[in-house]
Amino acid sequence: MFIIRHRTFFLTLTGLILVAAIASIAIFRLPLSIDFTGGSLIDVSYAHARPDVPTLNRAVNALGLGEISVTDSGTNDITLRTRTLNNAEYTQVLNALSLNGTNPATVLSYDSIGPSLGSELASKSLDALLAVVFCIVLYIAWAFRRVPKPVPGWGYGIVVVVMLAIDLIVPTGFYAALCHYTGVQVDPLFVVAMLALLGYCVNDVIVIFDRIRENLIKNERDALHEDFPTVIGRSIDETMTRSINTALTVVLALLALIFVGPVTTRDFALVMLVGVVIGTFSSICRSAPLLIPLADYFTKEKATPAARAAKKGKK
Repeated sequence: MFIIRHRTFFLTLTGLILVAAIASIAIFRLPLSIDFTGGSLIDVSYAHARPDVPTLNRAVNALGLGEISVTDSGTNDITLRTRTLNNAEYTQVLNALSLNGTNPATVLSYDSIGPSLGSELASKSLDALLAVVFCIVLYIAWAFRRVPKPVPGWGYGIVVVVMLAIDLIVPTGFYAALCHYTGVQVDPLFVVAMLALLGYCVNDVIVIFDRIRENLIKNERDALHEDFPTVIGRSIDETMTRSINTALTVVLALLALIFVGPVTTRDFALVMLVGVVIGTFSSICRSAPLLIPLADYFTKEKATPAARAAKKGKK
């Protein structure tokens, strides 16, 4: 019952985290990679000690070829992102990365994506996110269609949608700050992380909601008059250990991927880590407590017509 007694604190904390995430997105923005905007991606390796990234950034940007981003991708490797280059510009860039031959650079891979293909990929990624959310809402509405009152089945769907929005906005805000300070960009792995978080977070919320439904049905069957906040508090207590243990196993796997795994999946693991932590906090401390004001609203709406009718009868 600790969560229910202090739900105002947890909901206020949620609001502060959400404001910080939205501010991060608004201030830092989300720079799209060439996978979405089109352009060239060059992976380069150095046989000897690699020049520092700021030096390489200055060398390639001095060419006047537009915005070029150089990021660290390993001990002796870098990744360069720029607009689509012609053969002459490509040679210029490679020469700049080699510091005019003083530290030869070897090209590991060179990919070029047209702007139309990038735009199509961005559109399909957004469609995939919206389709997943829509399917989740339909499932929640169907699964909780016969849940005992005070909250109707679609009310649970509303809470899930609100929680999913928060669970996506917060890691997105984190990633916007990460992009600003490290130079990484939004790529398909970020979209994959968002889709994975949608599934993970909704699973955690449904576990608690399903326990609430089971306890409401049991109370109705046994004619127990237990108030709704007590049912929610008991349901949270009964599922909290399971939620925390599940989150810990996922967090340990993600930490291993961050510190031991390849550089290419590190940003993906970071986003997943923030999302899993926020999702676990959301399912335990936010989702179920939000049902209480919703229940108060529906109870008041139901009582109001009866009160009006009684008042008219007295007249």
